[in-house]
Amino acid sequence: MQDRFPAQERFSDGAQYIAGRLTKGTSGAAHTVVDPATGEEVLTYELAGAGDVDAAVAAARAAFTGWSAATPGERSDAMHRFAAVLADRAEDLARAESLQCGKPLKLTREFDVPGTIDNTSFFAGAARHLAGQSAGEYSGDHTSYVRREPIGVVGSIAPWNYPLQMAAWKILPAIAAGNAIVLKPAELTPLTSLLFAQAATEAGIPDGVVNIVTGTGRTAGEHLVGHPDVAMTSFTGSTAVGKRVAEVATATVKRLHLELGGKAPLLVFDDADLEAAANGAVAGALINTGQDCTAATRAYVQRPLYEAFVERTAALMETVRVGDPFAPGTDLGPLVSHLQRDRVAAFVDRARGYARVVTGGEAPQGELKNGAYYLPTLIAGAAQDSEVVQSEIFGPVLVVLPFDGDDEGIALANDTPYGLAASAWTRDVFRANRATREIKAGCVWINDHIPIISEMPHGGYKASGFGKDMSAYSFEEYTQVKHVMFDNTAVARKPWHRTVFGDS
Repeated sequence: MQDRFPAQERFSDGAQYIAGRLTKGTSGAAHTVVDPATGEEVLTYELAGAGDVDAAVAAARAAFTGWSAATPGERSDAMHRFAAVLADRAEDLARAESLQCGKPLKLTREFDVPGTIDNTSFFAGAARHLAGQSAGEYSGDHTSYVRREPIGVVGSIAPWNYPLQMAAWKILPAIAAGNAIVLKPAELTPLTSLLFAQAATEAGIPDGVVNIVTGTGRTAGEHLVGHPDVAMTSFTGSTAVGKRVAEVATATVKRLHLELGGKAPLLVFDDADLEAAANGAVAGALINTGQDCTAATRAYVQRPLYEAFVERTAALMETVRVGDPFAPGTDLGPLVSHLQRDRVAAFVDRARGYARVVTGGEAPQGELKNGAYYLPTLIAGAAQDSEVVQSEIFGPVLVVLPFDGDDEGIALANDTPYGLAASAWTRDVFRANRATREIKAGCVWINDHIPIISEMPHGGYKASGFGKDMSAYSFEEYTQVKHVMFDNTAVARKPWHRTVFGDS
């Protein structure tokens, strides 16, 4: 276990991180982190109760006064040090993420961890750019300008599919803007969120600015979202849970940011590069074992290319190497849990009654049988209104459907409740531009699917939520806009006063 989990000793004091130190939860219940590749226990810890949430919020509220008063340059310097600490701990972070999630090491080493470090560096720079509208005499008699100020204590909830990156997406813009934060990671995958918070403290970010409470959604999550001293809630997760978060947050009139489910279409026009589209579809569908809200889940292929696309995509899927996340040759690891594996398998099994499973559609046996593995799966012949086309499966499953004209293809791409991400594949610049205009999604890729960068926003349309992660747009989510207006006339009785009293 030491080789797979070199940071294990960092959790000896508990899995709650409050006011700069680890403590044990006080709910009276325990939870065990399980390696989904083997089913072996990794860490058992005490879950957070309402009292732990209260303590974390109090710590954040106390830290907010000093942190919000720090200059942008001081916050920026601390966050640059934070990025340096994370870079020093990169291998520990990668191994802990692979262990708790089942991600192949090449994914955590090349995507999750470097992306998080880059995000930290980006927001270290953003901390110095709290820009508002330029000062001016917009009324003629007054000078107006805009201040951007921190909101206060942010209470955020992150999911289990990208625990490290989601912790960063919640914490970094909040603290860069001068807020303090309490983050609740998923109880399945708390390890890297806690390592991230410890790195913040070691970088010199004051105690209480970053706090982690690890508990269930029903106990710790709802108490955090409904806490009267929490001024903003940011949630990433399913649309169903997002609706509940919105209900609880509304009761105390909080600012709310929701990044919810997705069912991303991959739209392949008949002039597309077939090999590029098939490779992009496999990579876009299988990244993180398909547990990605932007993963390619619905491939719509124009009729002339449809049969060739199905054949080529199936062949590529069959070359993907499923195995131990820590083995050098592994491409695809297990799902996050056996429960999630069984949920994915149930979707595919129900689909057999109305569609064709071209490849995959089962859990591997042999030496992988104890893990939460599921083979890359391609489904064809499903109807547009079927469950596998309309519902978020969150596993290594791609559904392929044909279309005829361009109008039909774009209409089908838009025909789900979600609107988080999409891609279009074509050599025609006019088709590409039309797709970017008419597909209703927060991100539309052309001739690629999945890449994200710190400088650009991530967030959805429709049932995929509202608000943005990453980029300067995310930074703005965590600030209050204040209009300041100065009288320039030094006149006691203003002309507009006559609307209230007197005639002149």
